[in-house]
Amino acid sequence: MSEEAEEALRKLIVELQVLRGNANTIQSRVNLIDAVLSELEAANASLEGLKGTKKGTPLLLPIGGESYVKAKLEDAEKAIFGIGAGVTTEKTFDKAQEALGTRMAEIQKSRTVLQQRLNEVAGQINGVENKINEIAKSGEAGRVVRET
Repeated sequence: MSEEAEEALRKLIVELQVLRGNANTIQSRVNLIDAVLSELEAANASLEGLKGTKKGTPLLLPIGGESYVKAKLEDAEKAIFGIGAGVTTEKTFDKAQEALGTRMAEIQKSRTVLQQRLNEVAGQINGVENKINEIAKSGEAGRVVRET
């Protein structure tokens, strides 16, 4: 293999490593967004399940690790809703669900953009891998010709 081909191969391998790192980073972000969406969907389903529930109804509240505490519903019409930066506000169940829906739609848009970017990077990875294979094959063919 010529020095030029070896240098091109080295550059392509570095580029491939960078692209794979980018793909891993993007995939991690997609996974994080998926987790956030799941949490928001669970919150929305909980609010839906609480609609029409009477004040004083006993509840089991999840505290994590498949553990729960017993509680009673104090307010059957309003929920405490996080609006960001540790700030909360009181909203009716319907308004809270509306806000959750808006938040989920915005996050889903971000997920779509990230997924498109991931697909682009995957295409770039395939292109670089194809170039590496071409150089490798041409280098092998050149060795066979020189050895004979």
